[in-house]
Amino acid sequence: MRIDLNETAPQAGLSISRQRGTRRVLWQRLGLAIFGASVLSLGVVGGCKPGNQGPPPRPTPVVTVSKPIAKQIVEWDAYTGRMEPVAFVEVRARVSGYLDSIHFDEGQIVKKGDLLFVIDPRPYQADLSSAEAAMGQAKSQLDQAISGVAVAKANQLQSDAAVQLAKARVDRARTLMRSNAASAEELDQREAEYLQAKADAEASLASIQSAESEIASAKAAIDSAAAGVQTAKLNLDYTRIESPVTGRISREFVNVGNLISGGTSTATMLTTITSVQPIYCTFDASEQEVLKYIRLANSGERESSRDVKNPVFLGLVDEDGFPHKGHMDFVDSQFDAATASMRARCVFANKDKVLLPGMFARVRIPGSAPKQAVLIPDSAVGTDQSTQFVFVVVDSKIERRPVTLGPLVDGLRVVREGLQKDEMLVIEGLLQARPGATVETKDGVIEVVEDGLPDNYQPLPPEEWIGEAE
Repeated sequence: MRIDLNETAPQAGLSISRQRGTRRVLWQRLGLAIFGASVLSLGVVGGCKPGNQGPPPRPTPVVTVSKPIAKQIVEWDAYTGRMEPVAFVEVRARVSGYLDSIHFDEGQIVKKGDLLFVIDPRPYQADLSSAEAAMGQAKSQLDQAISGVAVAKANQLQSDAAVQLAKARVDRARTLMRSNAASAEELDQREAEYLQAKADAEASLASIQSAESEIASAKAAIDSAAAGVQTAKLNLDYTRIESPVTGRISREFVNVGNLISGGTSTATMLTTITSVQPIYCTFDASEQEVLKYIRLANSGERESSRDVKNPVFLGLVDEDGFPHKGHMDFVDSQFDAATASMRARCVFANKDKVLLPGMFARVRIPGSAPKQAVLIPDSAVGTDQSTQFVFVVVDSKIERRPVTLGPLVDGLRVVREGLQKDEMLVIEGLLQARPGATVETKDGVIEVVEDGLPDNYQPLPPEEWIGEAE
């Protein structure tokens, strides 16, 4: 480092003391610069000694590897469903009257035909008695009409006989008149008797027709009275309200002594009954899922649930696995325009009565035919912005494999494409794995957690179908 002292020479007019102070500062700066250069040179020389080397190399990463699980599976599609009753009945009165008695305990199971309520039957008993009396009167009128017909027919016979007699007398009078054995007055009298007899015969015939009309009227009265009796009996029967289905009954909405309105759309609701055995579970499938099932049915891999009773498994929120087995029961005919989904329904026997209407449930239906598949844990899967991938070890080097994944089966992820069953998959140490890097491996184990779902299935035969509620 070179410093020219002449550059710091005092200018004309400066004092001698000021010149000396400036020179002292310059010499101090020169000394510091020389010291720093010396220290730097010592450090460089010391670092270049043969005994000092760079940082030690990193150790070879160790990863845990295992072959994927290869087994036969069924891809069980997952849905969230809601339980619904097969039958839900609002119990309403068919006739009006005062509630006389209640014959059930709130919340209990009732059977079809059990007596629930009784409405005061006395007014309807009186109506029945009146209708039966009208029936008796109509029958009596019929008997009278029948008797009238018999009398009219007897009178007709007498009138016919009188006509014949009068005609014979007229003929005789005319014969005698030609021989001058009878007078014209006598002939006129015989002819008048004949006309009277014919008139009486016509009257008898009219009486018969009138009596027959009375019979028809009496029969109509009997039919009307019979309808009245039937109506009165029905109304009397309706005063006893029985359970139309078997199920669990709700609370009583009306107490004894209240006036019940019945027989109209605004009839008083007395209680409700919800069937519990069997029970429905409904869920919604998206367009993509429905199209998948259609494609599988068209290819013959999986039969449509419209045509067969495919099995269904169900689990509640507090249950492990899917202990309830049922079958598909109904698939709707069109998509809901608001949700772009299609409603489907399955049915369960519910013998233990654990499934209740309104519950949410985890539903699994077959989404594929039984097939061989490769399964890996989710922890072995990496994700970047566009793809999912796994690492495999080939000749002690890491290779990255893009994969196409499916659903979870037995706690493991289905690999549709990208991985073979005999490759060594990195299941632990993914953060240390880099494509192309050399690694050491140690054997690991992929654990299979059975979910209780079968690896094979068949549509249920008719003898295993779950019947309707009673």
